[in-house]
Amino acid sequence: MTHAQWFLLVGGLLLAMGLTSSVLKRLPITPAIIYLAVGILIGPSGLNVFHFNPLKDSALLEALTEVVVLISLFSAGVKMPVPFKISRWRAPIMLATVSMAVSVGLVAAFAYFVMDLPLGAGVLLGAILAPTDPVLATDVQSRHPGDRDRLRFTLTAEAGMNDGSAFPFVMLGLGLLGLHDLGDDGLHWFWVDVIWATVAAIAIGVASGAALAWASFKLRNGPNRHELMDDFLGLGLIGVVYGLCVVAYAWGFLAVFFAAVALRQTELRLNGMLLHRPLASEHAHRVSAGSTEHSTHGAAMESLPTVSGGSLVFKEHLERLSEVILILLVGGTLFQNSWNWRVVVMAMFLFIVARPLSVMIGLLASRTAWRARGMMGWFGVRGIGSLYYLMYAIQHGLPQSTALTLIQFTLIAVTLSIIVHGVSVKPMMNRFAQR
Repeated sequence: MTHAQWFLLVGGLLLAMGLTSSVLKRLPITPAIIYLAVGILIGPSGLNVFHFNPLKDSALLEALTEVVVLISLFSAGVKMPVPFKISRWRAPIMLATVSMAVSVGLVAAFAYFVMDLPLGAGVLLGAILAPTDPVLATDVQSRHPGDRDRLRFTLTAEAGMNDGSAFPFVMLGLGLLGLHDLGDDGLHWFWVDVIWATVAAIAIGVASGAALAWASFKLRNGPNRHELMDDFLGLGLIGVVYGLCVVAYAWGFLAVFFAAVALRQTELRLNGMLLHRPLASEHAHRVSAGSTEHSTHGAAMESLPTVSGGSLVFKEHLERLSEVILILLVGGTLFQNSWNWRVVVMAMFLFIVARPLSVMIGLLASRTAWRARGMMGWFGVRGIGSLYYLMYAIQHGLPQSTALTLIQFTLIAVTLSIIVHGVSVKPMMNRFAQR
């Protein structure tokens, strides 16, 4: 396709989606299904006017997916409820750690024993397919910072954390393929790729997010009452945190998510202190004098300007635009012969066995209701994050034959996830909410 044709396609699709948004909301499908259908129609499976080669253009796709996932993780982080409570976070932490490891192990075992893949390739495929996606799963994630739905919170927090917790398994798979140093008996992998990279990422993210919250609070409420560009500050925080993690060999995805969480938590805590300060401002004085109820106080805190709140809408718009482009590319990679029984069986094993079983194991000690566990087990949406890990592995020297095999497995899994989860999400979530 020429540049002009691309502009016409994307522009026309955006206009159509924008003009029919009220109609689309009533349809029992997600927008991603429409983008995928258009991509397949113009791709080699349909009219064949466009074809995207993920192996040849892996560097470009890695950069695109990396940026999209970072923006989505920031958006997910600022939607986390305040204040932070370990009792609320226990379930998503278990999903992002225990369930992640179980899911990788199940997929790796299935790939090794049933699909006859090498062990390293099986572990790498498990790491690529195990993390749930923060981009395509918006219909099952928290809608806004004030959303208190526990199911949506758990799925959002899990998607925010497991994009970082999958990285050690990616490195393990690359190491088993001889493309990464695991050290004697895997000690280098354990201490550096698992312990150091995870702890350092959380520390960098929390410290950076809290520091920006303090700096913006002081500037906004100081004597000069500075006006701040929240969009730039949000993007700047993503860039600085991710850059620090690359230098420190820490997992940047995990750091960006926790930076957004710390930013939101610290900003609202500082705003709460401001509202309790006598005569701090005319608005604060009215709130403290007019009502002492918790709901009123919370609404007052939400109304004060914050970097997290000010940048959220812009980030969500970028996320939606990026979703359109990337799903079109996914559709443009699929040939009719991309489909065979092996890739479909692997995807079904992931959706029906690996994901539900790993969720049940991860939440064994949890008080989560069984109906909610069933929903979490089903809505493990795969998408842009899996594409990033695949491109990351290719860029780190994955042999061409192995790369082509993993590309086929990953693309079909993502495609089927868009379809089966996209068709089931609205009716199932509506029924769950009614119950």
